[in-house]
Amino acid sequence: MFLLLKYTLLYTVVLMMVALGGMFSERSGIINIALEGIMVIGGLMGVIATQLMPAGSSAFAIVAVSVLAAAIAGMVYAGLLAFASINLNADQTIGGTALNLLAPALVLFFIRIIANQNTLNMASGDSASWFMIKKSTLGIDKSADLGFFGETFVNKVYLATYVCILLFIILSILLYKTRFGLRLRACGENPQAADSLGINVYKMRYAGTTISGALAGMGGFVYALTTANCSSNGDVAGFGFLALAVMIFGNWKPLNIAGASLLFGLFKCIAAAYTSLDINGDGVYLLAQIGISAHFYQMLPYLITIIVLAFTSKSSRAPKAEGIPYDKGSR
Repeated sequence: MFLLLKYTLLYTVVLMMVALGGMFSERSGIINIALEGIMVIGGLMGVIATQLMPAGSSAFAIVAVSVLAAAIAGMVYAGLLAFASINLNADQTIGGTALNLLAPALVLFFIRIIANQNTLNMASGDSASWFMIKKSTLGIDKSADLGFFGETFVNKVYLATYVCILLFIILSILLYKTRFGLRLRACGENPQAADSLGINVYKMRYAGTTISGALAGMGGFVYALTTANCSSNGDVAGFGFLALAVMIFGNWKPLNIAGASLLFGLFKCIAAAYTSLDINGDGVYLLAQIGISAHFYQMLPYLITIIVLAFTSKSSRAPKAEGIPYDKGSR
């Protein structure tokens, strides 16, 4: 059960970060299906930043610099989509698709230059420990029993889990309790009305896409740190597209997205670790003994995605002006 919860949290954190990023972009009126490509770029830059840190750097400095590098890389890459969509009035879906296709090739090109191989690892040794909270981090004896809650949410838990919770709270307040959030939502619903009130629609859409890029970049680095075992290889296993499904299922609302991320994270966990999940704690791996093909578990998250979207997409209401280039002269 511990393993089930820990893995679920790992997948949930990545999906929630990236889905919240997609939500900010689409709330401003820009469809960002380039989340997958932004994750790939953010993952690479986070790994490179970790490698470039001087020997003897503190764990805090390594975490701060690598996360910041991933966020900035995501912002820059998302800026390409923003420029094409806002300044050039390009088709946002085609632009996002192009960025998704470009990112893996670009990342592999740089990895081959840097490491002359197809995978770039963070560093030798236990790199993940720099980003993880353990008993020793809190000054607790290794043999101490923290109970169910402590073992699940305190011992050997990635900092990204708590960062994601903090981001969720901050971004929810930003979207619903600030003037910036109100203006952003107005630009996604009725940009003409927003413009008539003196709101710069172009700037707000750039802001929404930039925030989206930062969150997706950080999500890509968390994926590289956890699921990809502290490495980058130009692939994020479709997490960017799953995050889009989470965003739609969550109806472009932060709280709903958090719940949807938890659901999709659970199924992704089952798909990845069904052979080692001891659900009842009795040493019996039930899912592995059922006799169902491994391919079924591997396709389970995507099958659930199709089923969920088939039943919920009609009731989901996207921002009215998303995907529509804003023309200041039109009314």
